Amino acid sequence: MTKLILVRHGLTLWNHHFRYQGQTDIPLTEEGVKQAKKAADKLAGEQVGAIYASDLGRAAQTAQIIAQRHNRPVFLLPGLREVNFGLWEGKTYQEVKEEYADSLHSWFDAPGDILIPGGETFQQVKERAYETILEVVNKHEGETIIAVSHGGTIRTILCAVLGLDLNRLWCLKQDNTAINVLEFYQDRVLVALMNDIGHLLA
Repeated sequence: MTKLILVRHGLTLWNHHFRYQGQTDIPLTEEGVKQAKKAADKLAGEQVGAIYASDLGRAAQTAQIIAQRHNRPVFLLPGLREVNFGLWEGKTYQEVKEEYADSLHSWFDAPGDILIPGGETFQQVKERAYETILEVVNKHEGETIIAVSHGGTIRTILCAVLGLDLNRLWCLKQDNTAINVLEFYQDRVLVALMNDIGHLLA
């Protein structure tokens, strides 16, 4: 069995202000760093073979904080990036609602079907992200690995594993530094843990 621990990055200023980040490179806030340290404490007892992260700064920074507890390098993978929000990036929810009302409505009701203006679809995200995850899992058969990514991206990976239509994507919650555990066996993948934020509540 190969154990994959999927972690969402810590809080950023744009998270705090409900701005669409996508692939804009926004760093962690002070609170986001604290969250990452708490996640690192939670995962300190794991025997980790490798640590990966999206190459966007907020994910890479979260991964570096976790990696310090394991004396491991962090390998950056563009395939784990957040969805490209295109023309929505940098805008608040209210601004997008005013400028792209029809698209935003469809994006919440049927996120698997919509192409964000200037961006990408969640189907594209799922394909690149899950392919990246499978490559990592195959490389580290029988080990425990950590991958730090983004809310939208992790949701698409979970949809892939669970066989869920991407239009169910928003039914899967992913808080900042949420911990998810996937167990890869020869003939199946089990979701052992999802959106665990107990480390933030302690």
